[in-house]
Amino acid sequence: MKELTIETKVQVFSISEAPEIYKELIESAIDATANAYAPYSCFNVGAAVLLENGKIIAGNNQENAAYPSGLCAERVTLFSANAQYPDSKVLVIAIAAVTNGKQVEMITPCGACRQVLLEVEKRYQSPIKVLLCGREQIYIVESASSLLPLSFDGSSLK
Repeated sequence: MKELTIETKVQVFSISEAPEIYKELIESAIDATANAYAPYSCFNVGAAVLLENGKIIAGNNQENAAYPSGLCAERVTLFSANAQYPDSKVLVIAIAAVTNGKQVEMITPCGACRQVLLEVEKRYQSPIKVLLCGREQIYIVESASSLLPLSFDGSSLK
């Protein structure tokens, strides 16, 4: 038998320590929570991506009574960015959530969103830095692939 250990490096910053572009991205993600359509979960999630061309695209979760017809904020944002700017890779994504009128301490993408993030990384052959935004701290993961070790990708289909 062989045992493998999989580790993920996560940097933790206070919001004040974050570079200005990250602060702008985080603010866009937080602002996007206000327009989320989340009447069932009451868990408003916003995401914002920084593209290689300097554009920031934001989105939010869109729920539907017929689960799973809704879509998470990360996927709304990534699909929108890819549709509008297909030749500009995603450099960074910030994710924030608000429930009961307060921003949550920590938010992470669901498994489906992690899979989409991984696909976008593969598409552009470039890591996507992930900012998990809380009220006081930001957790920074250097690559979306770190969030989904032992992942399934297009190489499995060949």
